[in-house]
Amino acid sequence: MKSAASSLEQVREGITHACSIAGRRPNDVTLVAISKTQPIDAIARLLEQGQRVFGENRVQEAEAKWPELCERWDDVDLHLVGQLQSNKADDAVALFDCIHSLDRPSLVTALARAMDKAGRQVPCFVQVNIGEEEQKGGCAIADLPALLDQARQADVPVIGLMGVPPLDIEPAPFFAFLDKLASDNGLAGRSYGMSGDYETAIMLGATHVRVGTALFGARG
Repeated sequence: MKSAASSLEQVREGITHACSIAGRRPNDVTLVAISKTQPIDAIARLLEQGQRVFGENRVQEAEAKWPELCERWDDVDLHLVGQLQSNKADDAVALFDCIHSLDRPSLVTALARAMDKAGRQVPCFVQVNIGEEEQKGGCAIADLPALLDQARQADVPVIGLMGVPPLDIEPAPFFAFLDKLASDNGLAGRSYGMSGDYETAIMLGATHVRVGTALFGARG
């Protein structure tokens, strides 16, 4: 089993390599370490190596782990990468520094209310169902303009688009499509690419890559 230091170094080298090929700067790509289901001690090992941006799938799990960790490392940047129920909007706004899964009008309304109540603006990515898969969350491609317009009117800050390509299909065309979709809508952020394809994602414009297995190892 690789150490946290060697795993993190390998992923950072992969990011640097992909950026070199794409003519980009490594500092322009944010590594989001996906810590869902990981115990506090495993997360702490990455924190000790200087990793500060982490992603969680569920509000409740994050609430159980991160207050303790944030007492020790107060510069953590915590991202919500999983689906968010509207009734958890207040909790999400209080805990997270970025939300990657804004995907429907009711959630825009809930987040706008939560941000106003908390006096805190949390940047969001709109999740797009780029593979048009019924089982996946995400805004339908055709509904994206209306959702972005609603978010702007509600003063919910949208900084980019997020997407997850279908399994077992070459991801590059989906990354390229999401890159163009973000450009067409004047959005700078692109959240796509995971452990198996983050280098390809970076070469196709990703600004945030969400890496779990390559950092923590396979989950049992």
